[in-house]
Amino acid sequence: RLSDRSWRLWRHAPWMIRPLLRTFELCMAQSELDANRLRGLGAQHVFCPGNLKFAAPPLPAREEALRELSSAVSARPRWLAFSTHPGEEEILAHAHHLLAQHVPGVLTMIVPRHPARGPAIAKMLRTAGLDTVVRSRHEIVEDSTDVFLADTIGELGLFFRMTDIALVGGSLVPHGGQNPIEPALLDCALLHGPHMENFLAIEGELRAAGAAASVSTPQEIASEVALLMSNAGYRRRRIVAARRVAAGKQAILDAVFSHLDGMLNRIAPARPVPLSRNAGT
Repeated sequence: RLSDRSWRLWRHAPWMIRPLLRTFELCMAQSELDANRLRGLGAQHVFCPGNLKFAAPPLPAREEALRELSSAVSARPRWLAFSTHPGEEEILAHAHHLLAQHVPGVLTMIVPRHPARGPAIAKMLRTAGLDTVVRSRHEIVEDSTDVFLADTIGELGLFFRMTDIALVGGSLVPHGGQNPIEPALLDCALLHGPHMENFLAIEGELRAAGAAASVSTPQEIASEVALLMSNAGYRRRRIVAARRVAAGKQAILDAVFSHLDGMLNRIAPARPVPLSRNAGT
């Protein structure tokens, strides 16, 4: 990927970037935009197999933890904002207050991108009048809980399985967005903010497929989440569309290796592995 900033900077130094890029025999880009930028800067033999994030399998989850958390949450309506960044939790707190007026008992789950921010986020949420439980403190979700703050590492697959509505963090503020493919593979209807610069190609495909909605304000977030919760057919169509986009390109590694195989074999042709002297003893 070649970011807007890097592209603008390198355009002012063609004397440096052009000879550098021409030392590479092959360049593979994650989008046609990136491929065209590389070509414009002087790269040769540029191909666009797509984004390798499509090749990742669904995130795992511990079955015991999933059973325990599902039992605690029970049948409450719930949604998730994942990989959030500073400035987004305040927006989500406001959105929860608005959503709770229309969806009684709603539970908002927040997974910060950096778990070390957990204490500060919990303090802010409680100051905003929200009953908040914190995952790292082993606090239990109760009927009165407004927000479940999941400030742990390695459990994102668990929380995606706990809901079917997910908002992409890093997109409500100018960060560029986090990976929307992970929740799509685990049957979540997607929402994201206006800042998806890190995933422009994927965001475009999701939008074209009717798989994601763009929201900016607490009011828009609350309205879209309420609609998804109240309209099962609409929610299901969004889930199916998102999964189709995500799953339809999981063969990307084949495309990558179709370009690499010839080069690798030319550099180091495949040869039989000699048996050890001790083989068969």
